[in-house]
Amino acid sequence: MSRSLRRIRVPDLALLRLRREIRIAIALAAVVMIAAFAVALHFVQPAPPGRIVMSTGRTDGDYHRYGLEYRKILAQQGVELELVSSEGALENIGRLMDPATRVDVAFFQSGTGFAANAPNVVSLGTLYYEPLWVFYRGAPITELHELHGKRIALGPEQSGTRPLALQLLAVNSAVLPPTELLPIPGEQAAGMLESGELDALFHVAPAESPLVQQLIATKGVRLLSFDRADAYIRRFPYLTRVTLPRGVFDLVGNVPPREVVLLSPTANLLARDSLHPALAYLLMRAASTLHGEGSLLSARGDFPALRDADFPYSEQAKRYYKSGPPLLQRYLPYWASVLVDRLWVMALPFLAVVVPLSRLLPQLYAWRVRSRLYRWYGRLKEIELELEDRRTTEELEGMLQRLDEIELAVSHIPMPLAYSENLYSFRGNIDLVRGRVRKRLGDGRGVTDEA
Repeated sequence: MSRSLRRIRVPDLALLRLRREIRIAIALAAVVMIAAFAVALHFVQPAPPGRIVMSTGRTDGDYHRYGLEYRKILAQQGVELELVSSEGALENIGRLMDPATRVDVAFFQSGTGFAANAPNVVSLGTLYYEPLWVFYRGAPITELHELHGKRIALGPEQSGTRPLALQLLAVNSAVLPPTELLPIPGEQAAGMLESGELDALFHVAPAESPLVQQLIATKGVRLLSFDRADAYIRRFPYLTRVTLPRGVFDLVGNVPPREVVLLSPTANLLARDSLHPALAYLLMRAASTLHGEGSLLSARGDFPALRDADFPYSEQAKRYYKSGPPLLQRYLPYWASVLVDRLWVMALPFLAVVVPLSRLLPQLYAWRVRSRLYRWYGRLKEIELELEDRRTTEELEGMLQRLDEIELAVSHIPMPLAYSENLYSFRGNIDLVRGRVRKRLGDGRGVTDEA
């Protein structure tokens, strides 16, 4: 037996009203989500730049040599590192302190000062030992005061070697005339020392420096050993006693021929405090790659580290040396970790709004749909309460008419199919009250007035 389905058509005006309410609900939800997105966008950091500038040192020096290695590593991650040569640590810190320069990071020698005058500069870590090498010609000497009256190269005016050398010579009373203190850079000074034009030169560099290895193997050139290293360290706490083992440069040739004690400041990587955190982490990872395997003067894992406190350490440095790189940078390429990190920060407040909205909106919509029936329930309840009193036949018939009007009005309320049960339930309640009214009227409509 076939069944015919009769399509119930909601009047056009009611249907338009329903659609308008749905659009309003969607629009309100969209406004809230856009607001959440805007708030997240306000707090998320901008994307890191693809290019940063590093101040290194002289193009023939070790800072510049390491700068080239940093540039290679950062290039693999899609970041361009521009290298700017300088005369040394003093010029480097000056560039970082000057807001007019474009320098973002720079190498710096510990113990050179300036921390109090550079509130915008932070440290990304100590990289390696760079000892003070004192090479000289002539008879063996054991103390710096024996250089009094000699021709000594201290490096350029802006180098980190010069202030350290002046401090040590001063406490040994070796800076006054006839001592000649010459601002000659390393390569030129090495040639002059070999030719006899200089009596000594001071040079701060790592043991792997080509200039150091050249001079230590040069006949007629000697290397001073600081036998009173502990006394110097007490006077200058930023120095560390390091030992150059016998034969470490050349085991066959036994270079150096004896153990040498050196005084060593450290090389540090400084940055402006405005450097993007993602780039700070990238630079520290590069430092771990370049300096973490140990050297002739340090064991594996000694560097990079939090060692010298000339400048405050950045928050990224504190976290990196305590816990390692951020989780995303451990497993993702740099660009991907930056993208995911920014999206995640932006998604958190967004999700904090979307998830509650996804639960609240259906409830609000359901309440809005059911609310169309609430006022009619009030009228139905009003008729039901009137039945509690004695009513005339005319009054009872008027109730039936009112019930018919309510039923007619409710039948025109736009109601989604998912909520149709509410409509049919209400119409069932109308029939229930109608039945009670008719029961009061008796078997028909001709009952006399009860009054």
